[in-house]
Amino acid sequence: MKKSVIIFMMMCTMIMYSQKEKNGTVYKEHPAIKTVEAMQQAWIAGDSAKVATYLADNFKSFDGTSTDVNDKGRDKKQFLTNVANVNKYVAYLSLTRQNGAYPDAIEYKDDDDGLWVQTWDVLRGIHEATGVKIDQPLHRLYSLNGEGKIVSAVNYSTSEVGDEIGSSFEERKNGTIYNHHPYINSVRRMMGAFEHGDVDKAFSFFADNARFINLDTPQGESATVEEEKEGFKNMYENWTINGIDVNGYPDYLEYEMGNAKIVQSWWDVRMTRKSDNKKVTLPLLLIHTFNDDGKIVFENSYYSSALLRD
Repeated sequence: MKKSVIIFMMMCTMIMYSQKEKNGTVYKEHPAIKTVEAMQQAWIAGDSAKVATYLADNFKSFDGTSTDVNDKGRDKKQFLTNVANVNKYVAYLSLTRQNGAYPDAIEYKDDDDGLWVQTWDVLRGIHEATGVKIDQPLHRLYSLNGEGKIVSAVNYSTSEVGDEIGSSFEERKNGTIYNHHPYINSVRRMMGAFEHGDVDKAFSFFADNARFINLDTPQGESATVEEEKEGFKNMYENWTINGIDVNGYPDYLEYEMGNAKIVQSWWDVRMTRKSDNKKVTLPLLLIHTFNDDGKIVFENSYYSSALLRD
């Protein structure tokens, strides 16, 4: 039985390999790659005359993510018009290979004109009119004819950046700002509890899974409720809170996008260090995110820890 299984597996392997058929060659280096990358850099520079020298007369460019089955693409004239205007609309424009990636040239054996170049790049810049930052990957397929001219270009990229640029030309409201709200009351009550050293009450306004970050928190990390609570207890051992005063007034922002519920507030924390009686006024910006149950699930605090170390 064991011998039969082995023979069967060997036959399957032979069948799989016998079904393979080469259809051309993939090149890591090829004159067509140099042509494509030279054209792309001329495009970034806005040099439409130079770009034109790399394109065939019947050139067409296509959006690879389009769902329009009748999409006829843009012809050479339309493409060159875009090239001439690109630097008018985008500042600091650059196009570089994606980190760790490189272009391929694929030469198909059954097609005299079957030469394709595929690239993986990153487009960067700042849109002049809206200030939207462009930092997006691009994948493109180029076909070249026997004369080494680019016949077609197919672009694959996310539409998110373009959508944001398009939306930024018009004013759009994104929710409501309140200067009085129950969530603002929760933040003020929490700060009042901290002022009087009532750590347990202060943290009762937070959800059990709340996370905390500040300017000194390593990127990607955050503290838990228990860790933050322990930090406050240690702080009270070394400092006396003389008072916490609101600076201006808190705002509650109820966003439409993402349904986010944010209270931002500004405070002056008046403190005295017990070891040397040094008095410090610590400016503090707090940003609290609430859940639908009215509990704080995230706190981002901005303050200068250097004031407490000096």
